[in-house]
Amino acid sequence: MTQETSSVNTGDKPKQRKAVALISGGLDSLLAAKVVQEQGIHVEGINFYTGFCVEGHTHAIRKKDKDKQKRNNSLWVAEQLGIKLHIIDISEEYKDIVLNPKHGYGANLNPCLDCKIFMVNQAQAWAWAEENGFDFIITGEVIGQRPKSQRKETMPIIARESGADDRLLRPLCAKNLMPTLPEREGWVNRDELYDFSGRSRKPQFELAKKFGFEDFAQPAGGCCFLTDANYSKKLADLWDARGERRYELDDIMLLKVGRHIRPKKNFKLIVSREEGENNFLRGYKKQFTSIHTVSHGGPLTLLDGDFDKEDIKLAAQIVARYSGGKNADQVTVQVENYKGTSFVMDVPPMSADEIKQEWHV
Repeated sequence: MTQETSSVNTGDKPKQRKAVALISGGLDSLLAAKVVQEQGIHVEGINFYTGFCVEGHTHAIRKKDKDKQKRNNSLWVAEQLGIKLHIIDISEEYKDIVLNPKHGYGANLNPCLDCKIFMVNQAQAWAWAEENGFDFIITGEVIGQRPKSQRKETMPIIARESGADDRLLRPLCAKNLMPTLPEREGWVNRDELYDFSGRSRKPQFELAKKFGFEDFAQPAGGCCFLTDANYSKKLADLWDARGERRYELDDIMLLKVGRHIRPKKNFKLIVSREEGENNFLRGYKKQFTSIHTVSHGGPLTLLDGDFDKEDIKLAAQIVARYSGGKNADQVTVQVENYKGTSFVMDVPPMSADEIKQEWHV
């Protein structure tokens, strides 16, 4: 049987088939797009901004991480492939996925299966639009690689509930699945797709070497902060303190920065750990009451929640503990509210034993 080409003869000139690839910035999405691109398909990338995947954000803030890589891996992947990348902000729509996942959470607050369904749904809505006219969607999924969303039994759920159906192609594990429309129609050659499975990364590394990719993002958990246990704990604490499950973009960003200390149910401190975080938190002084030490070097701290004068004194003593005056009898701090008014107070620093372990979020 002769394999059809990826173009269709319309009577004038062949129509090149078009695929849109979900580009996370990891190795799998890079390889999946490359495999299809090698078959003569026109590939463009799509990346969705949720707010929970800001690569290099923490490294860019913290001075001690100044030498760590700060590139946007999605843009870097698109550059390696020589394709156009469409970045779409879905942070508002994505809230419902985080707050009310139909298929539940993974090990932490990561709604991986609902997330994948949503992403593919958003991609197909964009791809099928008349002005774009794409024929199918590519993802870098591999059966057995993720315990929540990348299992053989969940693959059909993603295809069905996203609306992409059999126009969703997974080049890296396609041979382990039923042939999709692009394969049946001969737009892509199934023999040139792969049968990867499981959590081992060796097949991907070998394929990367074959394609000449030597520098790529390591895939451990992707860049999603929701897969991180510490981050998820802070988000759960935020919801519990507010008495409702909601968040804003600033919440997402601040959960990534500083020590989060909650000495009482009604408020917490966000204490910077070094100069870079000091500078970052300074940008939030018009939204939060802040505390910084005057008599000694020390961290800038934001207070989040509802608090009275006694709470502020308690917070100031904690801040003093993390300052250069932690062993002094008194430390002078300045307290400034978000309107810009301020006052100065002297407080005795808390001892290390007085700051209870359970206060640390």
